[in-house]
Amino acid sequence: MDHVEIAGDLVRDRFPRARAAFLAGSVLTERRTPASDLDIVVLLAGPPAPFRESLVHRGWPVELFVQTEADWRGFAERETAERASPLLAMCADGLLLADADGLGAALQTEARERLGAGPPPVPATELEDRRYALTDTLDDLRGCTDPLERTYLVAELLRRASELALLAGGHWLGGGKWLSRRLAAADPALHDRLTTGAAAAITGTPEGLDAFTAAVHEALSRAGGPLWAGYRRG
Repeated sequence: MDHVEIAGDLVRDRFPRARAAFLAGSVLTERRTPASDLDIVVLLAGPPAPFRESLVHRGWPVELFVQTEADWRGFAERETAERASPLLAMCADGLLLADADGLGAALQTEARERLGAGPPPVPATELEDRRYALTDTLDDLRGCTDPLERTYLVAELLRRASELALLAGGHWLGGGKWLSRRLAAADPALHDRLTTGAAAAITGTPEGLDAFTAAVHEALSRAGGPLWAGYRRG
């Protein structure tokens, strides 16, 4: 049996009264690997929802996200406010495994519309805070002589610069591999310069550090440029 059949059987066995269920994540794409898990969102009418559970089913690692419709909307609202909504993405791009009463199709349409509309605008003060933090960390990298500390600084700069570029462009954020994927989709050239620059900067060569610093400055320029002197918060 393939991963879709196994996911469908799991939902039918454990949640025979599910209103809807989605299979989501990398397992549905060409990025699927032997370590990919089955991310499954299940909508129930009531208890035992909500809960989250990790398990192994027929050799597949499974992540269950079990919710009611009200839970789903609450999670979606909170994640949207943070400009990163894994739940909306799972339902927008996922495969409907079950849809007893039309809720699954309705939520999938809503998720696609909300993702397509983009995240809420970023307040000017938040952009300033992020510009300041990125500028300050970049200054730390310039003065760093410890190769172990440099690795951490480069990793932090890569994350902060990627997030700033996405927010300045009105794009959704992501975490871990999804931060990389979001930036690669939004701005493949900047994604390439940041990631290749980061790998080179960790080695500590002047050329690598210069390339990475230039890429971070490019991300800063999208949001108004470096900010340090004159920054103040009450």
